[in-house]
Amino acid sequence: MEGNLAAEPYSPRSAEMLPVGDGHRVYVETIGRPDGISAVYLHGGPGSGCQPAHRRLFDPDRFRAVLFDQRGAGRSTPKGARHANTTGHLIADMEAIREHLGIARWLVVGGSWGATLALAYAERHPNRVSGLVLRATFLGTQAELDWAFGTGLKSIRPELHADFLALLDPAERHAPLDAYWRRILDENPGLHEPAARAWHDTERILSESNPLVPRLNLASIRAGAGSLPSTPFMEAHYFSNQCFLEPDQLMREAGALGDIPGIIVQGRYDLLCPPKTSRSLAEIWKAAELRIIEGAGHAQAEPGVTEAMTAAVRAFG
Repeated sequence: MEGNLAAEPYSPRSAEMLPVGDGHRVYVETIGRPDGISAVYLHGGPGSGCQPAHRRLFDPDRFRAVLFDQRGAGRSTPKGARHANTTGHLIADMEAIREHLGIARWLVVGGSWGATLALAYAERHPNRVSGLVLRATFLGTQAELDWAFGTGLKSIRPELHADFLALLDPAERHAPLDAYWRRILDENPGLHEPAARAWHDTERILSESNPLVPRLNLASIRAGAGSLPSTPFMEAHYFSNQCFLEPDQLMREAGALGDIPGIIVQGRYDLLCPPKTSRSLAEIWKAAELRIIEGAGHAQAEPGVTEAMTAAVRAFG
């Protein structure tokens, strides 16, 4: 699949399905000027896919931005495939895309899981990175997940925490994350469907500083109402495997970032990826500037976050 420049400035200039091996084909699109500053956007999840709003972080008069759906996500095929799908594979895919498009170095932009992948890529290939713009730093550790869906959830949203546990058997509640991932990855729809819905809805609530619906609708979840979200399946695959990283790998190897300039955009009230992680990274990575967005939570759509991300990208233009 290929496309040409459309009249709308943020429409893709090109779009294609790029074979990357193991039976995977990743969707890749570019926007902006062919001779513009090279940049790549890394979506979150893992497993969510790129959205049209992500294109608007890049001024098409200044940048040649690349957006792609990671293995098994979005428009990439096979959809939802988890075989040969690890952080190492995604880093290799980024290199395949870069070489395919003839890019020497690029600005790497990503938030949450996208920030995880951006750091893993930059630490592996620092000479290919002209700069980093991160949002909501996530280092892919078990401790972060335990806090977000355990200690932090119970402390800040205890009613939601009770809902989160209510879907599990009493014997599973001492290790709820393992139980959720096991259920989500089970072939039995009676197990994986309600678990995936509950995980998705809990994560959505935690991503917003002022969610419209702050509790799980357990009756609706158990009844299977609404479409089945796809992201929990890829997240369970990655999270149950420690994001295919060694313990504390990204922080231990942050010295490899050296003098790569960076801007970290961080919501003050991010319950999934709290500010202390971004602060700890910035203390090691001296070339990074930490920008705290007061009043904002986790999501890119939170008040002030998109504007801060756009300004950070513009600073590299």
